[in-house]
Amino acid sequence: MLPLALALFVPAVIYGFAHRSLLVIPPGHAVLMSFAMYGLWCVFQQYLMQSYFHRRLMSMSRNHHLTSALVALMFGAAHIPNPILMAATTAGGFILAQVFARHRNIWPLALAQTVGGFLIAALSPSSLIHSMRVGPGYFFFNLR
Repeated sequence: MLPLALALFVPAVIYGFAHRSLLVIPPGHAVLMSFAMYGLWCVFQQYLMQSYFHRRLMSMSRNHHLTSALVALMFGAAHIPNPILMAATTAGGFILAQVFARHRNIWPLALAQTVGGFLIAALSPSSLIHSMRVGPGYFFFNLR
């Protein structure tokens, strides 16, 4: 899991620094609390997607590539109508589901999702990702 995470996250960080779109924020209380709370949300999401849905799909089919693809599509669909998050969560969901099919442990998956989500938020303009909102909140992003 670590080599895969490094292969995905290091180029994103380098890109962010090269294009001056990634700021280094000192890890103050607010940032650490945001990371911790988002991490808990990621644990819940991974529990729901992997431990609940993926395990049940794997009990119905021996084709783990198919079950991983189905879980990834469900995870991406949960982020409708945000196109950036839909693409990122479908791709990331497939990778994480493939890892879960081999190693039934949601904790490293939740950590990878937390770091990946923070990188997406840090590298993408807020106007493009609508502050990572999904559902009806996506459409009312500019009303605040």
